[in-house]
Amino acid sequence: MAANSNRPALIALTALAPVSWGSTYAVTTEFLPADRPLFTAVMRALPAGLLLLALARVLPRGVWWGKAAVLGALNIGAFFPLLFLSAYRLPGGMAAVVGSIGPLFVAGLSVLLLGDRPTLRTLLTGIAAAVGVSLVVLRAAGALDLVGVLAALASTASMSTGTVLTKRWGRPDGVGPLALTAWQLTAGGLLIAPLALLVEGAPPALDGRAVGGYLYLALANTAVAYWLWFRGIGRLTATQVTFLGPLSPLTAAVIGWAALGQVLAPVQLAGMALAFGATVFGQLKPRTAVDEARTAVEPRTAVEPRTAVERSAAADGSGSFSSSERNARKDSMDVTVPALRR
Repeated sequence: MAANSNRPALIALTALAPVSWGSTYAVTTEFLPADRPLFTAVMRALPAGLLLLALARVLPRGVWWGKAAVLGALNIGAFFPLLFLSAYRLPGGMAAVVGSIGPLFVAGLSVLLLGDRPTLRTLLTGIAAAVGVSLVVLRAAGALDLVGVLAALASTASMSTGTVLTKRWGRPDGVGPLALTAWQLTAGGLLIAPLALLVEGAPPALDGRAVGGYLYLALANTAVAYWLWFRGIGRLTATQVTFLGPLSPLTAAVIGWAALGQVLAPVQLAGMALAFGATVFGQLKPRTAVDEARTAVEPRTAVEPRTAVERSAAADGSGSFSSSERNARKDSMDVTVPALRR
């Protein structure tokens, strides 16, 4: 019961991660140097990972050196550069549209890696979320860039695979989500750093606005947000977590409207309502046969007599056995609902 009562709070805290990620576009365009996606990816991942590693003070052991490297590559090292590449090469919010099909990727991967079978409810909710996001952010102007589309698909597949593998592998005994987050951010940042130097050269000169932007991305947008995200993955289903993903482009649209003077048309507002509704619906736990059986049993306050003596006592209104009769029979009429459940 306690776990169920805390579940809405857990979902709300996990949702802060994609909400924070929705601010990335505005921060990048308004505060950071232009055309430095790999350097920005390094500045997001590596300082945050090293900070959390210093706080956790736990290093991987045994097979977890390899697992942490794989998860860091999928969730950070490959995801960040591919995401920025698609954002630079695709018009408008096409990258966000491709990213919104993440729930469908996760549903398919969960069949292969977790043994979960996606329900029709999950598939329809995922499609609704993708349609809603597309109505909000899609601005298809001109021909689509094939490299950008492939990068967007690859980034979504990378993050989805990382999410499912994080759920499958869990965490080592005695290791919390803070350490797991630190391992992945550090591994991902170390993977991107040499690529950034090779492709983009030396780091650019930074002014006060850029330093503030990078501090925000490293601390709130990455260290805190990814800790909340991986914490949620450990306690929620992979499908529930990924259905929070559409909150990121929705947040970006709201920030664009509120802070950057962008206009939201009626069709965009309808898309926001559809995507947000799909996100909320994706968090609802479907009723199972066990839940329905429990509901059917719980309202009953009386238990049907089973023996001839019990039926006789019920018929003549004498009620249950006396204490002496109970002791003689060495049994009890004190049958409770929990006993019936067992």
